[in-house]
Amino acid sequence: MSAQASQLQIRRVGIDTWRENVAYLHRDCPVVRAAGFQALSKVEIHANGCTIQAVLNVVDDERIVSSCELGVSEEAFARLGVAEGHVASIAHAEPPHSIAALHRKINGDRLGREDLMGIIRDIAEARYSKIELAAFVVATNQVELDREEVLHLTEAMIAVGRRLDWRAQVGSGPVVDKHCIGGIPGNRTSMLVVPIVAAHGMLCPKTSSRAITSPAGTADTMEVLANVELPFDRMVSIVRDTHACLAWGGTADLSPADDILISVERPLSIDSPGQMVASILSKKIAAGSTHLVLDIPVGDSAKVRSMAEAHRLKKLFEFVASHLRLELDVVISDGRQPIGRGIGPVLEARDVMQVLRGDPDAPHDLRQKALRLAGRMIEFDPDVRGGQGYQIARDILESGRALAKMEAIIEAQGRRAEPPPLGALSTEILAPQDGVVLALDNLRIARIARLAGAPQVPGAGLDLLKKLGDTVKAGEPLYRIHAQYPTDLQFARELAGRDSGCRLGSKAEWDQASHAASFFSI
Repeated sequence: MSAQASQLQIRRVGIDTWRENVAYLHRDCPVVRAAGFQALSKVEIHANGCTIQAVLNVVDDERIVSSCELGVSEEAFARLGVAEGHVASIAHAEPPHSIAALHRKINGDRLGREDLMGIIRDIAEARYSKIELAAFVVATNQVELDREEVLHLTEAMIAVGRRLDWRAQVGSGPVVDKHCIGGIPGNRTSMLVVPIVAAHGMLCPKTSSRAITSPAGTADTMEVLANVELPFDRMVSIVRDTHACLAWGGTADLSPADDILISVERPLSIDSPGQMVASILSKKIAAGSTHLVLDIPVGDSAKVRSMAEAHRLKKLFEFVASHLRLELDVVISDGRQPIGRGIGPVLEARDVMQVLRGDPDAPHDLRQKALRLAGRMIEFDPDVRGGQGYQIARDILESGRALAKMEAIIEAQGRRAEPPPLGALSTEILAPQDGVVLALDNLRIARIARLAGAPQVPGAGLDLLKKLGDTVKAGEPLYRIHAQYPTDLQFARELAGRDSGCRLGSKAEWDQASHAASFFSI
């Protein structure tokens, strides 16, 4: 600890700084003047044998922190693990050990394995400020990482977190998973694929994320039905008993640096191929997966806009996966529109359960895509011949075995006694003219659903009433917005009024545009 270290009492400041340690000192605190601290300085805090680095904020309001206190954000308080009032030392922080490598990357240099290991280790240990994180994210996007750098980045992200091992449960058998790169609202195939594959007898411990910029993630939707925040030991027990789980991955400490990087990438709208590959594969390998089906949707408003871009990304995924001994099957799918009808946790859970129950109103596109993906996963079974997977998956679904398996998973994880209701307020967005639905803008529709309150309000979102190729009459509803609060409904309705995200045209235009679908794997 520096000679400038000073003793102050810790005060917990109830501010969620999302994956960043922040410290608060009053402007009149003697330490601020004596040590020359300034706002946004990096400081080192030491308390009860624990040391963390934090970004300093200087405040003028004693109601936040007094001149004899050291305020810490919720993130920093959790990392320190001490009680309020505990004495802490504060001093100037030394730069992260990897800062020289970061500067080289900013200058466009290629980084080696040890460089990237150092950067990711410092990120995982919260030694980077959000400004430094942003510099790393932008630098790796500005000059695209080569495939060896992507491999080393993935290895580093795996190394700094926990790694699950399911050999005690399956021996030498495959541990299977399915992942979509995202960007398609309502694409809740995992909640169908997992029970189908588990009913076949394969191990599928699915750890999923919550939504960051989308109207729902798999964890948000599963939470409508069951508890998803499972301690690791309980998750292992559930997988042993049911062959599967559908849990939130945040409690497992898998690839923790990835969660920190995502918190910076999303506001910047940066999703570079290298970062995407490292993010997805590090999480899957850390979760113990040995076999993965990866869905890459392609469409004008998807993350991947062209087939050429999809094939480049596919090759990069395959290169990294092969070096990390992950069996990978990449599927390029139709991402021109949302999958299913519901967009938002309650509505998406409804769609999933309709498919599992064989409801005649179940969305056909969600059912078919889930069966295709489940079939590809079942073909990882060495006893299944190529091409048989789809038929096996369909038989499992139609027999009711997938529904029974889903019910078993829900019971094991803890069934919700009272599922959240659908938003009490609704409004319909009407077609301005006669025509055929030529395009549905995934980004626009997702944003409208989020303004309606999803996923924070589980019952909020959109119910799509028309899909690509459907004929509509002027004044007929295109979709219905659901919200719980009048202000959310107003925001969503106003955005939809400016641009509904639904483009109409003639049947001749649709016939010409629909040929694109023939290029997709599923």
